[in-house]
This record gives sequence, C-alpha cells and structure tokens, in this order.
Amino acid sequence: MKTMKIALLGCGTVGGGVARIFGEINPELNARANVSLVLDSIVEINPPAAIERFQLPASLFCGGGRLLQPDEASRYIDDLLASPEIDLVVETIGGTSDFVFDLCHRVIEAGKHLVTANKALLAERGRTLFDLAENKGVKIGFEAAVCGAIPIVKTIKENFTGDKILSISGIMNGTSNYILSRMQNESLEFGAALQLAQDNGYAEADPSLDINGGDAGHKLILLIKLAWGIDVSMDDLSIIGIENIGKEDIDFANEINAKIKLICYAKKINGDIYATVRPMMVKNNNFLSQVNGATNAVRVNNHYSGIHFLVGKGAGSGETAMSIVSDIVFIARYGERMKNTAAPQERIFADARQFVFPYLITFHTADVPGTTGFIATAIGNQNINIETVSHNRHTGEKAMFSVATMPSTFEKIEAAVEAIQRERPGLLLSEPKIMPILY
Repeated sequence: MKTMKIALLGCGTVGGGVARIFGEINPELNARANVSLVLDSIVEINPPAAIERFQLPASLFCGGGRLLQPDEASRYIDDLLASPEIDLVVETIGGTSDFVFDLCHRVIEAGKHLVTANKALLAERGRTLFDLAENKGVKIGFEAAVCGAIPIVKTIKENFTGDKILSISGIMNGTSNYILSRMQNESLEFGAALQLAQDNGYAEADPSLDINGGDAGHKLILLIKLAWGIDVSMDDLSIIGIENIGKEDIDFANEINAKIKLICYAKKINGDIYATVRPMMVKNNNFLSQVNGATNAVRVNNHYSGIHFLVGKGAGSGETAMSIVSDIVFIARYGERMKNTAAPQERIFADARQFVFPYLITFHTADVPGTTGFIATAIGNQNINIETVSHNRHTGEKAMFSVATMPSTFEKIEAAVEAIQRERPGLLLSEPKIMPILY
C-alpha cells in the first residue's frame, strides 16, 4: 500500500483534534484512503500542553515534546518543507499574517498538498495560492474553512456537478446565531446575549469578526468561488453585522411572523452574481428561521434538483478536525483527479443595491401627527408597494414603527429615506434600519 506522510503545523484546538483522530482511527482512515496515512511530525511551540490535552505521544513532536523557541520551530518547519518524505502539510496556525501566507505559499511551492481551516486567508489572499497550486499540480483542502463539520465544500464541488446552482443562502456563523437566538427566545438585549455567548465559549474575548459579519463574509466568498468560479473580495461584498440589533427589532420580527438571522445570500441572475451578508427577517415558514443556537445551516437551490439543506455544527475541535482529516483522506484517494475550485468564469459581480428583496424598514421618529402617512407616501413615490405597517410604539415625544414592503431594490429604499430626510429635516431621529425579508 502506498504511504502518504503528513506534517501538522500547530497543535491547538483544531490541530490537536486532527492528531487525536489519527491516533484513534488511523487503520480505518487507511482503509478509506486506500493509502497508508502517517502523521509523521508536529511542529508546536508548546507541546506539553497539547500532549496533556489531547493525550498525544511526545515522539510525534519536533523537539521530542519540549517547549520550542520560535526560531527553533521555524527551523523544523524549514526541514519538513525541504523533506521529500513529507507529502501533505496541515496548517492550523490561523490568521492572515504575511508569515502564515508565506508559509502556505512555501508548502505549495515545495510541491506538497495543503489542508487548512483558514477561511480568512483563503478568502482574502487565496487567489495566489489556488493559482500556484494549479501550476504545481497539488491540492488545497479547505472543507474545514466553511461551516466546520458541514460538508458544503465537497457537496458543491462533487455532488452538484450535474446541476446548476441558482442560489446559496444560510446561517454561517454560529456565534451570531447563538446571540440572536438568545435575544429572540429570552428577550435579552444584545449586550447580555453576547456576554452569554462569551461565558459559554461561543464567542471570543474580541468577537468582532463574528458580530460584524466578517467571518460569515469569508465563508460566502469561498462558496461563491466554488459555485460560480468568480473571485470576490471583502471590499466587493456588502456586509452588515448584528451589533445594532435591539429588542425592538425582535418585536417587529414577531409581528410579521419572522425571526432575525445573520444570513449569507448569493444568487445568480442572468449571469450576474448578487451577494450580501446581513441580518434578515426570515419568515417562520423558512427552515432557516428554526435553526437556533450555535448551529450552522446552508440552503442551496439548484436548477434541476431543487432545494437542499445542510445543517450541523460550524465550529469546535472535533468538528473542524474531522473535516480536515476528511480532506486528507480525499486527497490521498482522489488527489490526481481533484479540482481545487471551479474553473474561472467571466461573470459580473453585481451591485447589491440592485438586489431585489421585500424589506422591513424601522423608523425612529419624532411623535408628530401624520408622520406614518407622510413616510408611507414617500415610499410609494419610489414605486414601492407597501405590504403592512406596524403599530406605533410611543415613548414620550418619540415614536417607532416599521413598514414591510413588497419586493424592491435597496437603491429605491435608500431613495425613499433620502426624500424623507430632505423634505422633513429632523423628523427621523436615527438612520432607519433596513432588513431584507426572506421567505
């Protein structure tokens, strides 16, 4: 049986999970790959912590399991990349620094396969790596970079190759979903729900990328590349986070039989690709509205086979490590016939402001008679049909209400708001919140 030797760079939460899986089910992995898979070496600054946490043999670690200085770790990495014995490298260091990018570049340049969960690196700087891998004839496995244990990358790359993907939508960040679920189910304010997420290990001390939509945006960029073969940057993608969601927004969602979710949405329309990440009012008859806690869910709508849902845990040591190990097995078995991404396509990445949705617009105004009628008229003047208007909430000299529209472009909604501000300066006490309604 052919042998494939693997080097693991980093042995923290994810890397340690990979090593543990190899230690526990290596014979089964060999049978599935039809290759003898050997975890040959691990480079880790703090091996004693990893050895204790994951019950790993010290002999796996470069340096025999002792603490390493950074320059020592770098020398061991250099040796592994230069070794003709190493066939595949797993990167679990993380981040988008020049050091990590250069490291991944060197892995590929050395003619070795790369497996990583580093969604931010691949979304922001991946084009160079994918192009180099194509030239070098090696593979990049990144199933773990998108929604942890959910096999969405292989599903799009392999299972849907006989179909045309029309749209992809879903909940792709567990932290934001946990926060919104607690706000919805327990009437919590955003700050209290965020603190619970941190206390329970679902949010980092700095949760910025989770709550501002950046993490979800990285994942959507990778899925767009897989589904339609186009490269999108974070600057191209329209992203709004959940930081400004309040209890009143939850109440307005309940009024229209919906729940607020941070949704990744991409759709192909006549060759143009529209995409956005933002909070949406997801109607209760849409399955995504029922996905709570830190769970991820992806909805794929295909031309021939219809709608598919993939649901599961989007993070965690075992979950993410499992996806990395699956990529290793897949590369070992099918590597010569695998494609890293879809073939590049000449498609237009369209302006998200032209994306058509029904919208819920929440207005915070001075409590002046005739305000609701004036605002409804301003919306109608942009040829936007109104479906419902909520009850007014009055607090002293202030009022708050929402307007649900029929399908419209975001550009028209913006124009209506600009007209209101121009014709009645000072009437709006804050910028209206504008959220798509997802049926």
